[in-house]
Amino acid sequence: MSEKELMDQEEIYSKVLRAGRRTYFFDVRSTKAGDYYLTITESKKFTHDDGSFHYKKHKIYLYKEDFGSFREIMNEMMDYIIDKKGLEVISERHQKDFKKEEASENGTTNSDNSFTDVDFDDI
Repeated sequence: MSEKELMDQEEIYSKVLRAGRRTYFFDVRSTKAGDYYLTITESKKFTHDDGSFHYKKHKIYLYKEDFGSFREIMNEMMDYIIDKKGLEVISERHQKDFKKEEASENGTTNSDNSFTDVDFDDI
């Protein structure tokens, strides 16, 4: 059996979540014994000054015996974040009217009036 056939046999069910520069892949795979497990892969695109790019990937393997504890802690953590900060995203990147403040020599802050128009669909 070729490596591609082996990979096709292992991939049972997949979903993709695109989130800006990050993409999350959720894949159900099969063990050699025929049982299933979950892989979660985060892929993040990085663009170099010359326009070339590369991806960094991080992967989690989650097996059935850990599903209950993982789900419980994941739900607890997400509930905690939502309870403390709500559903609104708080980030300079997500604030349309955000103005970066820089400290001047006398210790006061000045708004940075420079602006670069960036189309994030190209990143």
